[in-house]
Amino acid sequence: MTRVTVWSENVHDQKDSAVKAIYPEGMHACLAQGLAEDRGIITRTAVLQDPEHGLPEETLEQTDVLVWWGHMAHAEVSDTVVDRIQRHVWEGMGLIALHSAHFSKIFTRLLGTRCSLIYREAGERELLWVCNPSHPITQGLPPCFELPHEEMYGEPFAIPEPESLLFISSFEGGEVFRSGCTWTRGAGRIFYFRPGHETYPTYYDPNIKQVLKNAVHWASNATTRWPTRLENIPIDKAPRKIDLHSTANHG
Repeated sequence: MTRVTVWSENVHDQKDSAVKAIYPEGMHACLAQGLAEDRGIITRTAVLQDPEHGLPEETLEQTDVLVWWGHMAHAEVSDTVVDRIQRHVWEGMGLIALHSAHFSKIFTRLLGTRCSLIYREAGERELLWVCNPSHPITQGLPPCFELPHEEMYGEPFAIPEPESLLFISSFEGGEVFRSGCTWTRGAGRIFYFRPGHETYPTYYDPNIKQVLKNAVHWASNATTRWPTRLENIPIDKAPRKIDLHSTANHG
């Protein structure tokens, strides 16, 4: 089983009646329920308001993939928690950053750039074009699929060159955007996926749910975790005995 923690800041969900109407249990619940349709995925949720934002050490140790949605409360995320997440990604935990998570502390830190873009919220049609039909994340999808209403994101998108470009979006205003990109940091796999503005029912869309299920399986790297907290081994405990006097005499 792939163990997934779905994290959301859970701010719009509580304050905005339009968001409450679309996601009555919160966006994190909708995302988790969509992923759990796959019998190979087990989910839990966490939100900004939880102690340690719901991401203490023991939770991250039991997380193969962390799904992150944030928008208006990036600055409220504790740097201590971000440090912890970064270490787990380096060690092999997958990270899926959704929509406005391009400005999250963890995403910008791992990518090392500002991750800025242009945007316009006008409920426009979005077409998502599959760029790489052979990639695991794009399996089971049509060559192009439509979201009737979404927020526009446009280039330039200030990110490092992706290792794989999987989706390009086009919008009614003529803009295009690199909507699905992957990177590796340490042993951790990272996927950014653009759709998901809070005032549209994007996360109920069957194609979007398929992308996210595929992405979870791709990002899971639980069998090859890299340790980043290594301890010094004293000379007297070395696997092969070291004779310091002999070494000095040969000097």
